[in-house]
Amino acid sequence: MTSENIRNFVIIAHVDHGKSTLADRFLEITGTIEARRMKAQYLDQLDLERERGITIKMAPVRMSYKIDGKTYEMNLIDTPGHSDFHYEVSRALAAVEGAVLLVDATQGVQAQTLANFRDAQLMGLKVVGAVNKIDIFEDKNDNRLQTAIRDIAELLNVPKSEIFLVSGKTGAGAKELLEAVIKNVPPPQNLENAGIIPQALIFDSFYDNHKGVVASVRVFNGAISESDTINLIATATRSKIKEIGFFTPKLKAAANIMPGEIGYIATGIKDPEKIKIGDTVVVVKKEDENDVEKFALAGYSVPKPVVFVSFYPEESDDYEGLRNGLQKLKLNDSALSIEPDQNEVLGRGYKVGFLGRLHFEITSERLKREFEIPTVNTFPSVLYKVKMKKLPGRPTGGWIEIVKPEELPQEYEEIWEPIINIEIIVAEKYVASLYPLQNTFRMRNITTHSYHERIKVTAQMPLVELVSDFDDRLKSMTEGYASFSYELADYEKADVLRVDVVVAGDLVPGLSRFFPKATAEKEARIVVERLKEFLPHQQFTQSLQAVVQGKVIAREDIPAMKKQLGNFGKNGGDRTRKMKLWKKQARGKKRLKERGGAKISPEVFKELLKR
Repeated sequence: MTSENIRNFVIIAHVDHGKSTLADRFLEITGTIEARRMKAQYLDQLDLERERGITIKMAPVRMSYKIDGKTYEMNLIDTPGHSDFHYEVSRALAAVEGAVLLVDATQGVQAQTLANFRDAQLMGLKVVGAVNKIDIFEDKNDNRLQTAIRDIAELLNVPKSEIFLVSGKTGAGAKELLEAVIKNVPPPQNLENAGIIPQALIFDSFYDNHKGVVASVRVFNGAISESDTINLIATATRSKIKEIGFFTPKLKAAANIMPGEIGYIATGIKDPEKIKIGDTVVVVKKEDENDVEKFALAGYSVPKPVVFVSFYPEESDDYEGLRNGLQKLKLNDSALSIEPDQNEVLGRGYKVGFLGRLHFEITSERLKREFEIPTVNTFPSVLYKVKMKKLPGRPTGGWIEIVKPEELPQEYEEIWEPIINIEIIVAEKYVASLYPLQNTFRMRNITTHSYHERIKVTAQMPLVELVSDFDDRLKSMTEGYASFSYELADYEKADVLRVDVVVAGDLVPGLSRFFPKATAEKEARIVVERLKEFLPHQQFTQSLQAVVQGKVIAREDIPAMKKQLGNFGKNGGDRTRKMKLWKKQARGKKRLKERGGAKISPEVFKELLKR
């Protein structure tokens, strides 16, 4: 098949606007999946995706469709919608020429709709607009439906007649939209390159026990055959191809992948560190092996994690299993950053960087389910910059970066924290309910703009505030109708204090946090009160203390469990026997206390994350 008959496209939308359901209809229309094998949200293969009703991983699939006597190869990539998986979307955009921008008719254009559209524009993609869930409306002149059509038409700067009306549920309009992709999305254009060196961009990867690392690729130039030996430019790795083929959506082996096509390469490589998302795969002649860098494709930027959490295995023997599990997760989630970590109480572990709170929660759950490794994790933090004091031997002071509050040195001048620009889209009637969030989440520079029949609110706030339950609070105060997107803006000087938590005399690693100086005492009191609520009773009294620079600013106590010693009343024995048992119990409590009572379960960490 020539590249003229190939169409590579993605479906992008805000979370829960029906991308995966529409993809189901495309699979049915093209006959890619037999009716007896079809199930809802077919491309969402993770159990977590089905449970939460959201797409977490991009999913490529190759479809075949015949129109006007011509057969077209259509490579679709279904993408996530939540802002935490924005990088997942950007990788998919780099591998295609077009996009279907889908909008839920009942919700209209949302914050992530705008963010995804801007990215598609920057990539130079042809965008086709569509309004989903039209089956809900008996009257096609319904104001909500017409508003959604008008909004997306204005966003794309096209007439309303060019916006397609579809129902992912019933399939209405799906065939017309699919044919519009063929008509409007341009075919792949091969890159000009002397010698026609086969080049492919790795946009995803995963691990297979038999095939090694399997790379999802878009071939831009030349053809890659199953007999080829490939070079991975970023890691200077050379490997004989074990298998190549296409996503149907299951892996289907083929003899070659032609220019413009999307497929997979089973590399046979067992070391996950050898595969880098965004790397270029090339097939070069022997004389060019030492100079393959010149054939690299212009990739996309490496993602910058914004939330950091340290993971430690509950059992020290599981350390290698934790390492292997994280490396395999990183293969198909290149937004993860992983580096070894050490804690004097929790032992050896890994500090992992994420793109947001949901990204952290999903990864933690996948680690538990897919690799059966129970872990203890620290409280999520962000990257702070600390200006050091000028001291003898350090006349210039200098700057250091820290993630964990316990890394804060004794001598420093200033702490700087990351600031984000946030964009919220909400119905006008809910705008007033947003104002209480200003103080709670330290929002400032708030401006409002009329956005058709809604309001677009822009503001700045510290990134660390987003790590808490900002999303939940926003949805709660707007009855679920608000949406938001954000981007990192800059660093600013922060007036914060480090608050440590001491349980039963032991400093608890991972519970140390930075709080604004003005609210530190109040927040510290809340922390110890909530700890008292969540921690189980022991056979000894547990003191819960919040400490700033050696000074206790808040305290609670969990009383010891009471134990019945039996009936020592009439005919039940004398007081000597009772005293012996009391002393024995006291010695046991002392031994328990010496062992430490500061073990905090992951569930308690998660509860403390909420305000």
